[in-house]
Amino acid sequence: MKRTNSREKIGCRAAFQSHALLGLGMILMMVGAGVIVPPEVMANPYLARSGETPVTVTAATCATSGGFVHFYAALDNGLFDKYGVKVSFVVLRGASNALPALSSDQVQFLYCAGDSTIPGMATGMDAKLVASPLLGLPWFLLARKDIKKIEDLRGKIIGVSRTGALDHRVSKVLLKKFNLTEEEVKIRSMGASQPEKYQALVMDVIQATPVGPPLDVQGKKDGFNVIYNLNDLGMPFIFSSLHTNSKSLKERPGLVQKFVAAMAEAVYFVEKNPDKAKSSMAQFLKVNDPDALRSAYDVYAKALINRRMIIPANAVEESVQIAREAGTSIRKKPEEIFDNTFVENLESSGFLREIWGGAVPGK
Repeated sequence: MKRTNSREKIGCRAAFQSHALLGLGMILMMVGAGVIVPPEVMANPYLARSGETPVTVTAATCATSGGFVHFYAALDNGLFDKYGVKVSFVVLRGASNALPALSSDQVQFLYCAGDSTIPGMATGMDAKLVASPLLGLPWFLLARKDIKKIEDLRGKIIGVSRTGALDHRVSKVLLKKFNLTEEEVKIRSMGASQPEKYQALVMDVIQATPVGPPLDVQGKKDGFNVIYNLNDLGMPFIFSSLHTNSKSLKERPGLVQKFVAAMAEAVYFVEKNPDKAKSSMAQFLKVNDPDALRSAYDVYAKALINRRMIIPANAVEESVQIAREAGTSIRKKPEEIFDNTFVENLESSGFLREIWGGAVPGK
């Protein structure tokens, strides 16, 4: 056997170090040039570390909606667990119930349409938007088969979730647009989410109600009419959004960052795994019609998606102004209602490039 002398050992070690430095230099050059480095080199900074004890939080949605597909998919496919967050999930019907629970820290996170919560937050409630995966109004006015157009609503009832809720405000704007009064068309608070309102429509308790996919497709199959696309009202609209409270922001900002990161991965997951996303919707919505699920997916995973989850300041300002004009007592400035820090961190840390395998497509 050939013995290796000290000089040869030193030479081998020097060659190895030279190759290692060269490899490291190439990695740094690739990062500087914007080339994606494999995950094993540029690790996700927000994932749970080995042996890390999961943090348990309570998270709520303010309704049951296809618009919450990203949250449902994250729950259903263990995405929060990847980030060391164990989620206890509850449904709190309506922003009027959900915001007080968030403000009092009964729940630490809320997933709800931003435009349904902005008026309450503007009055001074302790809550803040930290991410907005969906922007735009995905609702349609669904009516019974004898109602073909808005004018046919005279003498009828539009069912909404609650007085002052988003669907109530949208219905009022709709009537005003068509020069109809609430004496001519009643708006009734049902204290219910979209599936329950749909059943009230089936039973003729109400004759019209705002719905989003997949209920618009289901309604057409049941013989109802979609008589108006509510997005045509031109209202500024922040849809599905993540909220938290001041206690979480002050005491556990790292937890908030992990939750936001999990939601960002959910946006990617839903886009790349349509069958799994539709399966999650079917489970939470209790809808199994393939056409209905496809319609919901096309709207919520494609048409309204805001992949970077940046909250648009101008839309918040406009929503606060609309609330002020409606008589809401405004105690907060628009900029006090949202915080883009956590979604901006996803971009600056390289997290989004890693998740998407390069530049984030589209908006």
